[in-house]
Amino acid sequence: MMTAVKVTKGPGGWGGPFTVQETETRKVVASITGGGIHPLAQKIADLLHVPAVDGFKEKVEPDTMIIAVVDCGGTLRCGVYPKLGVKTIDTHPISPSGPLSRYINEGNFVSGVVEENISLVETEETDTTAKTAAKAASEPKAAAAEVPAASSKGMVGFITNSGRAIGNVVNIFYQAGRDSVEIVLKSILPFMVFVSIMVGIINYTGVGNVLANAIKPLAGSLPGLLGLSVFCAIPFLSPVLGPGAVIAQVVGVLLGVQIGKGTIPPSYALPALFAINSQVGCDFLPVALTLAEAEPETVETGVPAMLFSRLITGPIAVLVAFLLSFGLY
Repeated sequence: MMTAVKVTKGPGGWGGPFTVQETETRKVVASITGGGIHPLAQKIADLLHVPAVDGFKEKVEPDTMIIAVVDCGGTLRCGVYPKLGVKTIDTHPISPSGPLSRYINEGNFVSGVVEENISLVETEETDTTAKTAAKAASEPKAAAAEVPAASSKGMVGFITNSGRAIGNVVNIFYQAGRDSVEIVLKSILPFMVFVSIMVGIINYTGVGNVLANAIKPLAGSLPGLLGLSVFCAIPFLSPVLGPGAVIAQVVGVLLGVQIGKGTIPPSYALPALFAINSQVGCDFLPVALTLAEAEPETVETGVPAMLFSRLITGPIAVLVAFLLSFGLY
């Protein structure tokens, strides 16, 4: 009997259930949730008696991960690890979305998980299911070995080859169109609806006026925008503000309303955009370095270095945007 952990979806979540356990190669639980070990990752690690690793501090190879715990709002991280063959927990209750949604299925992804959705089970399987699935996935490729096409010469051969080449190009563009429409329908439009609902609730409850009054002094002057940029780029805040870009979207809409009302000069629109987006990508840094096959030492020093560099590059971007905004309005 071997120890395994069963993970089920949480309230409003999607995917699963599935079980995970330590194998000969997969021996760590990865937490990529804005820095620090997430309680879900720590609980799974404690149940399996394996270490939990903070992906923001050190590199974790995908093939050593038993499971990855992320806090993606539905953009990219939620699909990166399923694509790499790593079972993934998303702490947010989302369904498959983003450009990598085609790699997400109920067997490798579960969302909205809380600690009550994690339980200890006993199993006699030793990753046989995973090996069987991998073997089944490879068999069609072997069976579908290319058969040399009959060689054609002359005009008939030219027409055949031309038709085949044109057909390949058309199929590429056709598939690109399908992917674009799918991303718009499954990711962009729902996110726009979500932001619209959030802004509507904020304005209806009167919170919008409070936030607007708090933003006016900052967004209405260059020193205020520089201060806002520094605040959004604080290393322990930027990875938390990054997921889903929800905070930046809501604040951006509120700023746009104030610019439309005339309380904030239109010339501050461009620098304000850079000021509220100093945190963009900060939650994705460890994943990006992992995908780039960076050395562990690079991840350990590179992530904090890039997070702290935003404190410098963020205000500089605001200054550049402020200078370039002259004459635009």
